[in-house]
Amino acid sequence: MVLQDLRKKFIFFIPAFTIGSLAAQDSFKKEDRFNFHFQTTYVYQYKPSFHSAYEGNNSLAGKEEKQNSITATLYLGAKLWRGAELYINPEIAGGSGLSGALGMAGSSNGETFRVGNPSPTLYSARYFIKQAFGFANEKEWRDDEANQLAGYTAKKCLTLYFGKFSLGDLFDNNEYSNSPRTQFMNWALMNNGAWDYAANVRGYTYSFSTELRLNNLSYKLALAALPKEANGEKLNTRFKDSFALAINAEIDKAYLINGKKGNTRLVVYHNNTNMGNYKEAIKMPGIPDIIATRKKGRTKSGAGINFDQELTKTTGLFGRLGWNDGKNETWAFTEIDRTVSLGVSCKGNGWKREDDNMGGAIIVNGLSKDHRNYLAKGGSGFILGDGALNYSTEAIAELYYNLKPSTKIPMWFTGDYQFVLHPGYNKDRGPVNIFSIRVHTEF
Repeated sequence: MVLQDLRKKFIFFIPAFTIGSLAAQDSFKKEDRFNFHFQTTYVYQYKPSFHSAYEGNNSLAGKEEKQNSITATLYLGAKLWRGAELYINPEIAGGSGLSGALGMAGSSNGETFRVGNPSPTLYSARYFIKQAFGFANEKEWRDDEANQLAGYTAKKCLTLYFGKFSLGDLFDNNEYSNSPRTQFMNWALMNNGAWDYAANVRGYTYSFSTELRLNNLSYKLALAALPKEANGEKLNTRFKDSFALAINAEIDKAYLINGKKGNTRLVVYHNNTNMGNYKEAIKMPGIPDIIATRKKGRTKSGAGINFDQELTKTTGLFGRLGWNDGKNETWAFTEIDRTVSLGVSCKGNGWKREDDNMGGAIIVNGLSKDHRNYLAKGGSGFILGDGALNYSTEAIAELYYNLKPSTKIPMWFTGDYQFVLHPGYNKDRGPVNIFSIRVHTEF
């Protein structure tokens, strides 16, 4: 009888021990103390000539044009102490967008910046510390990636980020439309176009950000530095004079629609700096100058929603909707006050090309009444300025195919086509056809 009781207890103990071992998250997996990654991306673009009734200083050139760009980034990561990680990203960028990335609100190459000198330049893209505080025993494994050390992380945790990085690293993420290096290339598809997010001319800022993650639900808050001048290189770290506040609440609860996962994200932002005002500029005699109306304490506020939804194992749907008040000048990203985009992305598994992917999307961008009146009177921002404006919404369609020829070599070749109706919101110009070839490698 005693032996039978022991046998029952022992039989019960075996599965309990097995479950406990599984819950330990496979302790034989090795966590990284250091990691190293690299990427380089080359883009060639060709634009045939198009109808252009007139042009200004910031117009997309009506003549035939060819441009190219290249970026190379080194990703270095190191574990400092429990929950703390350090990341440093030196980067080289060179080349130019079409017409210097001017004349289109939704610029066509997300790998180019509004930098006058096309010569390859070395700079510090990111250097930041990440500190995580877990407050639950349940953990999940994260793989080794660029700016991510392999290891376990608590499903419920508070993470702090401090240093220089892009707010786009944390906010407004999207499964199918987020990276101009491997997905869509247009600026208004890599981020919400109406989000004038704090950044210098190359897209980076000093920021203190927090993320509270509760399983699949996360809340994010960031305080970040704006550039001293619109589209400027130098950041203003005197936060009493200038600041950007971005709040991002993410719903990533693995909600199911017909058994397929989906995500929805909301971003709200508020910028405060010495912006110019469109209405004041319009009142000027002659050609209005937004710079002459700059005053401390001016603000810009806006909000955006984005979603991605798995339709099948190989196909996903995504979209963004964005708005800002459009009263004061665009300061950091691009001249879009309203935007809506919708697209589809497909993995190559369906045609036995597992490492390939393709996508198609449409974007419609718009301006506030004050902003369009300013441009119509001959004013210029740092992206747009045709000298006049016969206003209409800017509509863009983009199609791409991303091919990986060899499963052994980490290199992708992309063919991309963009059709642009009313570039820079101008009925008197366009339509425009843009053809691009992209070569990308990473390891």
